[in-house]
Amino acid sequence: MKIAIAGKPEKTTNYVRYVESIGAVPVVTLLASEIVECRGLLLPGGGDITPAFYGERNHGSADIDTELDILQLQAFDLAVQTGMPVLGICKGLQIINVGLGGTLVQDLEPDMGERHRYEEGDKHHSSVIEQESWLYGLYGGEATVNSAHHQAIARLGKGLSVASRCPLDGCIEAIGHGSLPVVGVQWHPERIDFERSGTDGMRVLGYFVSLINSG
Repeated sequence: MKIAIAGKPEKTTNYVRYVESIGAVPVVTLLASEIVECRGLLLPGGGDITPAFYGERNHGSADIDTELDILQLQAFDLAVQTGMPVLGICKGLQIINVGLGGTLVQDLEPDMGERHRYEEGDKHHSSVIEQESWLYGLYGGEATVNSAHHQAIARLGKGLSVASRCPLDGCIEAIGHGSLPVVGVQWHPERIDFERSGTDGMRVLGYFVSLINSG
């Protein structure tokens, strides 16, 4: 099974290992011709999305790669058009949201940012999971997740619903789509420390594979 990872080789090492851990073949590419040969699309973490793509000026975004944003948004659109299952992780979740017409909080308020941003390592906090969501079957009503972000979903994209939130500030931590095989998490299941969190990140990948196999 080939799974496309829409990113650059030097920035996707953790995601390659993640996909390989289940015996799938990771294909790191931004080419549509290679993506269509795969059975699923993983949108990885990374820098901030160019604010113009969701109708805003820059007021807090950083580490922007506009060319990469364009190619990732195109990859997501291709997956939607072909019915290919999609898993978005951190920035990948935000690509899904922006790709479906949603917007982002460009820089979290100081108290929220302190809770979520990467500082010499991932932050960890509780996430409350919606009972009707895809995530509930994996972890139940609550899980400890890792955070390494300073942006978050503001307005949800078309067809998306909240799968989990941080109970301390309402920050959206996971999403799902009502009719498409599209899911995303704001945290990092590919590198979460099970001993520290008690959360098995492989369950997210397992669910993604189940979407692929049911297609």
